[in-house]
Amino acid sequence: MASSSIIIPPFLSASITRRNLLLSTTTIATVSPPSPQTPPSPDVTITDRVFLDFSLCPTYFRSDPSATLSSTTPCSDSTPLGRVVLGLYGRHVPLTVSTFKLMCTSSSSSSASYKNTPIHKIFPGQFFLAGRQGLRRDTAEVGPLLKSLPRNTDVVNSKSFLIPHARPGLVSLCLSENDDDDETRLDPEYRNVEFLITTGPGPCPQLDGGNIVFGTVLEGLDVVTSIAAVPTFKPSEKIRQFNDFAEFLGDERAQNARSLWNRPLKTVYISDCGELKVTKPSLSPSLP
Repeated sequence: MASSSIIIPPFLSASITRRNLLLSTTTIATVSPPSPQTPPSPDVTITDRVFLDFSLCPTYFRSDPSATLSSTTPCSDSTPLGRVVLGLYGRHVPLTVSTFKLMCTSSSSSSASYKNTPIHKIFPGQFFLAGRQGLRRDTAEVGPLLKSLPRNTDVVNSKSFLIPHARPGLVSLCLSENDDDDETRLDPEYRNVEFLITTGPGPCPQLDGGNIVFGTVLEGLDVVTSIAAVPTFKPSEKIRQFNDFAEFLGDERAQNARSLWNRPLKTVYISDCGELKVTKPSLSPSLP
C-alpha cells in the first residue's frame, strides 16, 4: 500500500520547512470557536416614580370582620414610619410597571389599590411581602377580581427575569413567592399584584428566576430597614417538626398553619401611595 504524503507546490517548497509546517498546524488546532454572543443587559432606565407611605399599628387583626382597611380609618393610634420612593423600570417590563402604577394611583375605595393594605409577611434579613389578594376582610387584603387591570404578559417573557435580587431595596413582582388565596388565583379574571421589597443586608438568590425585579428604592431605604425589624410570628422547633410531619402525611392543615409563619405581630400598612411627577423621569437621582 502506498503511503499517503503531503504534496507541496514547487513555488512553496523553498519557503516551507518541516518546522514551519508543524507550527502552522499547531496554530490551526488551537484556534477556539467564536464564543456565543451574550444577551443584552436589561434596560434599567427609571421611567416612573411612585411613593409608598408606611404606618405602624400596635395590633394586627381588626375587631370588626366586616370592615377593611381600605374602607375605614385603618388605625386610630397609628405611627408613621416614613415614605419610600420607588423608581420603576418601565422599559424593561412595561406591563408590570403600568399595573403597579395603577395600583398606587387608584382611589382607596377601589379594590385595585394598595392604599390601606398591609404588609402581610416579613422574612428578616431578606424581604417583605405586600399586596396579597384574598377573601378575608378582617386582614384587609387587596380585593380580588381586579378586572380593570390588563393581563400581564411580562410573566411569560424570559427576559423579564434577568435582573437578580442582588441587593437591598429592589422591588419585585411575586410569582414563586406569591401566596394569594387559592380560590382567588383560580378565578379566570385573576390578576397578580403581590410584590416584595428586598431588605438586605445581603442578596436573595433564592428569588432569582422566579420573580420579576421591576424597580428600586430611590429614597427611604431606612424605612425599609425599620419595617424589616418588626417582630414576626416564629413557631418553635417542635411545632416546625410537627408541621413537616403533618405535611408529609398529606394533612392540608399543615399548609394553613404555615401561612401564619413570618406574619408581623403589629400591623404595618401602606397608609398612602401615588405617583411622583418629574420633569425628566429618565434621569434618576443618586441611589442611597
